[in-house]
Amino acid sequence: MTADITAGGIAVRLSSPGKVLFPDDGITKEDLARYYADAAGRMLPWLRDRPITMMRYPDGVAGPRIVQKNVPAYFPDWIPRVEVPKEGGVVRQAICDKPATLVYLASQACIEVHGLTSRADKLGQPDQLVIDFDPPDSQHFEQVRQAALWARDLLDGELGLTSYVRTTGGRGLHVHVALDRRAGFDAVLEFTHHVAQVLASRHPDVITAEQRKDKRGERIYADVMRNAYAQTVVACYSVRARPGARVSTPLRWREVQDTAVEPGRFTISTVRARLDSADDPWAGFLGAGHALGQASRRLAKLIRN
Repeated sequence: MTADITAGGIAVRLSSPGKVLFPDDGITKEDLARYYADAAGRMLPWLRDRPITMMRYPDGVAGPRIVQKNVPAYFPDWIPRVEVPKEGGVVRQAICDKPATLVYLASQACIEVHGLTSRADKLGQPDQLVIDFDPPDSQHFEQVRQAALWARDLLDGELGLTSYVRTTGGRGLHVHVALDRRAGFDAVLEFTHHVAQVLASRHPDVITAEQRKDKRGERIYADVMRNAYAQTVVACYSVRARPGARVSTPLRWREVQDTAVEPGRFTISTVRARLDSADDPWAGFLGAGHALGQASRRLAKLIRN
């Protein structure tokens, strides 16, 4: 059995459209593909020109995961490719630049779409930084919420940047800042490492920058390692391979200020109302690229003091 979905004028054929990918929720491959067709308008501005990594689950979320960077030879010609240098060679990765690409990825049981933090024309210079506030378990989201707000106060209030926030689709929150692509990965990683250290020093009972899990205890880990070269971060509005089919959802800061916010409410079923709204919480993100020079000097002064 097959089904055809047309997105952006390109028809994509799905094999086994009724295959259940989320057994606890009854969500099928066709459900996933139609969601991505609907979400493309919000996803593509973030994904366009960005090499992606595919998280594929051919047997559904209960089965093994395939992490796929290289584009298979059978992918259609209308999906662009880009060569991403790595130690000892290159990786040939796909670019998502049209709605049909997202639908085609869903046809390959690609549930999660992850992208580099740099774009194809300047692979060595990220266009954003990200701090991933990762809790030890789902019972610590209140601390995650508070950690993200403290990060906003530091980044926006003290360092003169503009931060954006979203759910990870898991247990935590991502805080992003758009960059002007002048700084390289080493400089961005160093900057975010120092931001994490300041947050941890100010709130030592809640936040840690410790990479080793056995040293974190019950604290929230301010993970900045996604700011290294060729590391990836889940795409905005990507579905996650978790029960309930949660979605990594851009939020407004006022939503994070609400103590009732809960990441489990943002799913493939509920997020459609946000897609239909004209109010995009990240509407200004792509045009808000910051230089890090002045912010780095302010941060260094904070550390000295």
